[in-house]
Amino acid sequence: MAEITAALVKDLRERTGAGMMDCKKALTEAAGDMEAAIDWLRKKGLSAAAKKSGRVAAEGLVGVASGPNAAALVEVNAETDFVARNETFQGFVTEVAKVALAVGEDIEAIKAAAYPGTGRTVGEELTHLVATIGENMNIRRARVLTVPQGVVATYVHSAVKPGLGKIGVLAAVKGSSEIGALETLGRQIGMHVAAARPEALDVDSVDPAALDRERAVLSEQARASGKPEAIIEKMVEGRIRKYYEEVVLLEQVWVHDGESRVRAVLKKAGAELTGFARFQLGEGIDKQTGDFAAEVAAAAGIAPVA
Repeated sequence: MAEITAALVKDLRERTGAGMMDCKKALTEAAGDMEAAIDWLRKKGLSAAAKKSGRVAAEGLVGVASGPNAAALVEVNAETDFVARNETFQGFVTEVAKVALAVGEDIEAIKAAAYPGTGRTVGEELTHLVATIGENMNIRRARVLTVPQGVVATYVHSAVKPGLGKIGVLAAVKGSSEIGALETLGRQIGMHVAAARPEALDVDSVDPAALDRERAVLSEQARASGKPEAIIEKMVEGRIRKYYEEVVLLEQVWVHDGESRVRAVLKKAGAELTGFARFQLGEGIDKQTGDFAAEVAAAAGIAPVA
């Protein structure tokens, strides 16, 4: 019997997507034979996740979890919106958000953490869920914000359940005001962020590369007017200020009254916004498109209707 080494277990896990303990058991049952171990896992239905790992998962849910002076935001993806309505999947996303709140936003740390009540890690529970539900799934990203004094408010747009939806926002509000007032302000900021989609907290936080691209485009547009360089420079700076008003949260117009700047709202409340995060389900993922009815017909061996 071959020695069941950690490297052998890791190799089997990578090839099948099954949990670490399941891989170790399979190798033990197969006396260390890799191919036999793979067959053992297949017979048990534990390698199903590997077959699905190449399929695009752009649906799913965004989840939030709150604690004292902190909150977490996660995105867990699946292939179809049907799974997002599955109570087991919803429970998983809720637990993943709680785990992120406890261990931080590193995805590998989240996957390595214990999943409550199962004896499995979060990563192993995810593999088990893939095999059970039959769709590719993944924990795509996580964000945790903290504040020394104040609240990290959460907001979920069009929540399907408390703390679960397709757009989630965290807003870290620092201040000495009554917690309830800060929570209310934080939730209002969350609603603003969900609607206005800011890219940076303040001017200094704007991505330099994005700013350079914007400045280059604006400069070319201004030069097309044929005006002198001195005038062009002033035109560009004026348009950059307008750009800041569009992408910088503190410079945006407060969606709740349509006239105040967000920074003015915070100043009036005696509060400071130290950070924010916004996750929209599936943003940035290249989604596959196709004729779902045709796929179903093909799977069933039915000729398509002309």
